[in-house]
Amino acid sequence: MSQAFRVEHDFLGDKQIPAAAWWGVHTARAVENFPISGTSVSVMPDLIRAFGFVKKAAARANAELGVLDRKRSAAIMSACEKLIAGHFRDQFVVDVIQGGAGTSTNMNANEVIANLALDKLGFEKGRYDILHPNDHVNASQSTNDVYPTAVRLALWSGIDRLLGSMATLRRGFQAKADEFKDVLKIGRTQLQDAVPMTLGQEFSTYAVMIEEDEARLREARALIQEINLGATAIGTGINAPHGYADLACKYLAEESRVPVVKAHNLIEATQDTGAFVQLSGVLKRVATKLSKTCNDLRLLSSGPQAGFGDIRLPPRQAGSSIMPGKVNPVIPEVMNQVAFEVIGNDMTVTMASEAGQLQLNAFEPIIGWSLFKSIEHLSQACITLQTHCVAGIEANHELLARRVRESITLVTALNPVVGYEKAALIAKTAIASGALVDQVAENLGILTRTQLEALLVPEKLTQPLRPGA
Repeated sequence: MSQAFRVEHDFLGDKQIPAAAWWGVHTARAVENFPISGTSVSVMPDLIRAFGFVKKAAARANAELGVLDRKRSAAIMSACEKLIAGHFRDQFVVDVIQGGAGTSTNMNANEVIANLALDKLGFEKGRYDILHPNDHVNASQSTNDVYPTAVRLALWSGIDRLLGSMATLRRGFQAKADEFKDVLKIGRTQLQDAVPMTLGQEFSTYAVMIEEDEARLREARALIQEINLGATAIGTGINAPHGYADLACKYLAEESRVPVVKAHNLIEATQDTGAFVQLSGVLKRVATKLSKTCNDLRLLSSGPQAGFGDIRLPPRQAGSSIMPGKVNPVIPEVMNQVAFEVIGNDMTVTMASEAGQLQLNAFEPIIGWSLFKSIEHLSQACITLQTHCVAGIEANHELLARRVRESITLVTALNPVVGYEKAALIAKTAIASGALVDQVAENLGILTRTQLEALLVPEKLTQPLRPGA
């Protein structure tokens, strides 16, 4: 049995549309024109919800200003509420990578909302003589103010989730810092033995680095709450009634509960994508530091017999198809790979922003898609790292204690007590003889075992000396 169709028309001509589809002719042409990634906008639920909020706010403002009658406005708002609730995501079928500065996504949203509104009014899909996607759903709007506003709204939601994920991971590292606060180990610089520290101090740095980046991410989020809704095509507000921009912005803040504000200069705001570049740079910073942390976890757990072996990561899966019993640090490795992706996405955002010309940046679809991927993947990777790795990390207590006791670096702690020359003599003798530092110091008559035991304790090896110590 052949599929039923309806016929829709645009200025290019007639086109058959599947009868069951809530989208229309403009969406159909976009699907044909952009078979690029095979990934549709439906994978970005935050963006679809954002369109629901934007179109609902616009309908409210248009009704109040007399652009739309109350009946059509109510039907449009009802349709928008369905999108906000998460319904009809599968009707957003255009590719995430598209030409036209987001026009295809905006048209897709207009058509879905129009047909849902027609259904609410008791009419068949495609009865645009009753309620039109452009004349009514898109009234007082342009892709050039709707799309960037929706992207900003969607990014706000994604950043909220990322901040929550980062906080979860930060608390996980801090818990390990507290657990390992008395575990002495040898610190390393340039992959060589340095001076003693505690494993807790090492893990606390990871928590602090995340906390710093949470603050930077909140700063970047504040920049994207400035919107150009109501400025229509290039920021001049053509075809929108007086007062619409302020009213639409007010209603959008109420509906979405995101503190959006109208840009001071709407022409500038329509062409400027600097806030996206800033956000992308912060995401790159987050990714870079998390990747460095995972490099550390992989090194510290390496071996386990022929490597560092300071810590043990929880085993998650078989690490080899040929070496029985081998376990790999697969969770830190996945965070590394997400970081590589985010860093690459930042370059895409940078180039797309730079390529903007005159009163509009035509490349916001790839900017939005790159940022959405970075935020979502970082968010999931943070939770994965905490749940499947950090929470189960164990200290290799015996090995760390032995290394501290055997390390020549302990002589650094003796400098303030015996002086550089005697400390150097102890180190030289210990290296030559293979004996332990405390044994050599006692044999040379420089310090007694009791004196050494009093010196070689965590608070004296890992903190600045207190007066009189």
